[in-house]
This record gives sequence, structure tokens and C-alpha cells, in this order.
Amino acid sequence: MATDPVLPIPISYISGSYYLFSIDAVTYLRREHHICGVLIGTLPQIPQQNVFLAMPLQLMPEEARLLVDKGVACIVDEIKAHKDGMTSIMEVDRKRYLRNLEAEGLQAMRLQNRRKEQLREEALKNLDAKKAAKASKKAAQKQAVADNAVGDDPALELFAGGEQAQDAGPQRPTPSETAMAVTPATSYPPMPSRPASDQVLPSPEVPSSYPLFAHLHSKGYFLSPGLRFGCQYLAYPGDPLRFHSHFLVVSAEWDEEINLMDIIAGGRLGTGVKKGFLVGGAEQTGPGAEDSVRTFSVEWAGM
Repeated sequence: MATDPVLPIPISYISGSYYLFSIDAVTYLRREHHICGVLIGTLPQIPQQNVFLAMPLQLMPEEARLLVDKGVACIVDEIKAHKDGMTSIMEVDRKRYLRNLEAEGLQAMRLQNRRKEQLREEALKNLDAKKAAKASKKAAQKQAVADNAVGDDPALELFAGGEQAQDAGPQRPTPSETAMAVTPATSYPPMPSRPASDQVLPSPEVPSSYPLFAHLHSKGYFLSPGLRFGCQYLAYPGDPLRFHSHFLVVSAEWDEEINLMDIIAGGRLGTGVKKGFLVGGAEQTGPGAEDSVRTFSVEWAGM
């Protein structure tokens, strides 16, 4: 069962991107703060995996900035944190951690072998049941032949020989005690879970669409990247696992001139995929004043 993480949650900054490696942090942020991100992890054995991805979770800069502004998370230089953490780990702690990983691997291997043994026993039981049914059917056929005084049927003997050849069940291999390789999802432990002050980075740089992103998020919308629909964001009224998106969101500057054809194309696209086309941006009210966000929804009537 997932537990709520200790705040602020460290967001790993690696090569210009923001990642979360803790499943507890991912579930907490999705449940409490409407932050979904994008799962990007794949399995080495399935290089073409593209439907159900796994950890880590990659965050948009807007999502990371929003969490930092709310005091829920902090940005950590992951490379520096690992370099500093590896030098601070005592040798005895490292060996204890490796022994724990090996114990987990042995337990996982034993559970897998136990499951294989159960499946093998079930298969053998099914095979015995099929053999008993075939033997009963064959005995009935022989009795029918004897009753009709037809004589021995060569075909029955042929099939009987084939069944005898198929009755040889698989040999049961001895379960291996080799520990299964376990790759931890996070570096904590053995590294300290709280980043040092010199490892914490400033707030992420965000595009000019951030005020619109923060405004829609404050209204309860779940926001995700909108590249597949040709927009900046997709706005969902609830968790994307339960709802379809309601708006294709595009940001614009307050004094930016918008081509009428772009509005028409966006409105037609939104209507074609049963969504509204939403344009918005921050209203510049003057120096020293807080900017408010205005949004406009374009929809085709009669569709």
C-alpha cells in the first residue's frame, strides 16, 4: 500500500528534464495535486513496448514549477546528489544494502519457482484427467466393438499407441536457488532521502503559457501535453483514467495578433474530436499588479 511521502518531494533534474522515481510520490501527486506527468519507462525484454509504460515519470517544466511554487516539491541536481551520496556511504552500509538486495532476489526467485511448480502440478492434473477420459472412451469403444463382433480395429490400436507416446509428462526440473537480479526503483536507501541545500536548484524555467497552465490547474483541471492533438495542453475535468479531455488548450500573449485561420483550424479540430478549442493568456493589468488570466472557448455550433 502506497504511503504519503515526506514533503517537499525531491524532483530529479537530469539533462534538462524533470523526473520522479518514487511510486509513492507519483500516486500522491496524482491524487492530491492533479499532477499526472508522462510515464516513460520500458522493459529491456520488450523494446517495442509503447502502451503500458512504467517508472520513471517525466514532468513538464510547468508541472515542476507549479509544485515548487506550492511548496510541495523541490528540484534536485540528481548528478551532484549521487556523487555526494556515494562518497558519504559507509562501506558497512553498502554491504548491508547489497545483502538486502540479494535477499530480496532470492525471495523473488523462490516465489517464481513456487508459482511455476503450482502451474506444473495443475497441468499434470489436467493431463491425468484427460488421460482418464481418453481411457474411458477407449474402453467404451472396445466394448462396443466386442458387442458388435466386428473384431479389432487397427485404427484404435494406432491411436492408442499415439496416446502412449503422448502420455510421457514433462520432467520436473530442480528449482534454482540463484538470486533474481533486483533493480531498485530509487536510490533511497542507501543514499539519504533528504537532499542537501547545495543540491537544491532554483525554480524551473517555464514558457509564457505557465500562467494559463496554473489558472486551469487551480480550477480543478488535470493537464497533460497536447502534442498528439496539435495543441499545448489537454484539459481534463477529472483524472484522465476516468474522463476524456474537454479542451484543446493554446496559450497566447495578451497583445499578440492571432491569425483568424488558426482560430478556425483550432475550432474545427476541437469540434472534430468532440472537444472545445480554448485560447487564453495573462491579462497585463499594469506594473506591480498581479496578472489575471482570461480564457475563450471556440466551438462550432450545430455539431
